[in-house]
Amino acid sequence: MNKIFRILFLLIFNFFIIYGHCLSEENKIKIGLLVPLSGDNAELGKQIVKATRMALKEINSSNIEIYPKDTRSDPNKTLRSATELSYMGVNLVIGPIFYDNAAYLDEISNVTFLSLTNKTLELPKNVISTGINSTSQLNTIKKFIKLNKIKKTIFLIPNLNYDLEIKKGIKNSKIKIFKEHYYDIEPTKLTKQIENITNYKTRKQNLFDEITRLENSEDPNKEKKIENLKKKYTIGELNFDSVIVADFDESLKSVVTSLLYTDVSPNNKYFITFNQWFDESLLNETSSQPIYYPSINKKNLEKFENKFFSVFKENPNHLSLLSYDLVGLIYYLSLKNDLSEIKKVFKSKNSFKGKIGIFDIENNEINHRLNFYKVENGSLKEIF
Repeated sequence: MNKIFRILFLLIFNFFIIYGHCLSEENKIKIGLLVPLSGDNAELGKQIVKATRMALKEINSSNIEIYPKDTRSDPNKTLRSATELSYMGVNLVIGPIFYDNAAYLDEISNVTFLSLTNKTLELPKNVISTGINSTSQLNTIKKFIKLNKIKKTIFLIPNLNYDLEIKKGIKNSKIKIFKEHYYDIEPTKLTKQIENITNYKTRKQNLFDEITRLENSEDPNKEKKIENLKKKYTIGELNFDSVIVADFDESLKSVVTSLLYTDVSPNNKYFITFNQWFDESLLNETSSQPIYYPSINKKNLEKFENKFFSVFKENPNHLSLLSYDLVGLIYYLSLKNDLSEIKKVFKSKNSFKGKIGIFDIENNEINHRLNFYKVENGSLKEIF
């Protein structure tokens, strides 16, 4: 009899262990992570894995698990890894990082991918861009323009492969642009184009004509007036109050240099650009200051960098902070929604405050409420 009881006890015990395990597995939030763990971008991917692990530790919930898979920065490998995650019961994935790697992910329609790219056009329907896109940046610039009552803004856009993204941002943000100009990044062509945009030759000729007129006049103060005019480069008003330059790094500096050459000064026209990720080299470009741009919350970025360094003894990339925030976003959404209906979750209107700033979610799109900064006199200042 005792033997029968022992057998029954073991059967019941094992049933509860197995059944309880299944229940706990069903309740777990399984997050896939598609990042390059091998190849040229492996270090970037490994840092993102570390950032998500750090987020998990801070959330301190046994209900979340992350499953990293290698993309090798290759669309085909990304698809294979995504398929593996789908077989594991994962329906929500952070990644891939790069726009091109999302090319075939519409083949796994039951999984939603939160890609770290900032490109939004022609993505598969189940891929949501989470990067700092043009709409988020232009929404922030629009706020600055309104606060400063800027009337006429021209937009300088390079002839590169992201011009359509900028057009979408202009449309979505409803920012008022006086004129859009497209330029070639090749320096010689660029300078000539900026000359045309700023009507430089006419303004230069105006100066020459005025000096000549004074020289031939009987004005008793003409010498002093001529002396003052010779200190100038041009005469004539510009037909804009601010200029937005959608460029980065050395190419941005080339555009600014061309503006300065054509006698357009940041002291009397607002120089605004896109997110520069706090590029410290801009602090040394005193001739182009003040210059303004939107970006993520710098104080939060610095806190994250310090924390990451204290744990891993290395400096994180910017995408690490984004992936860190996305883990928090998913956990926040899981508390309010059933993540088995993940597609509905990202169609509903939601907001989440992360380290980057506030995420606004609606209609399968994520935009960021950004801060706005000014570089002036070799230092960075937060405007709002």
